[in-house]
Amino acid sequence: MVTPAHYLVLSAVLFFVGALGVTIRRNVIVIFMSVEIMLNAANLAFIAMANRLGNVDGQVIVFFVMTVAAAEAAVGLAVILALYRNSQTVRADEAGSLRW
Repeated sequence: MVTPAHYLVLSAVLFFVGALGVTIRRNVIVIFMSVEIMLNAANLAFIAMANRLGNVDGQVIVFFVMTVAAAEAAVGLAVILALYRNSQTVRADEAGSLRW
């Protein structure tokens, strides 16, 4: 039987993979996806604990986190496009700034 501890372990592993992707990778798109993995790991932990405690507070928090993630995706992709237009690269270490 799957317990909430299994979900929390999976959430911790996903969060670790996302944090590793943010710290190691230099491609802005991969960093962006790693941040999304970290947000989804937090969502999984919220849902697991809401299910364990028998209330919907964690599910409400997940709804707000998903709203913030959608806004982050829109703004993040716009920044990535601006970065590519100005510097012709999506590598974080090669792009100094977004100034013209």
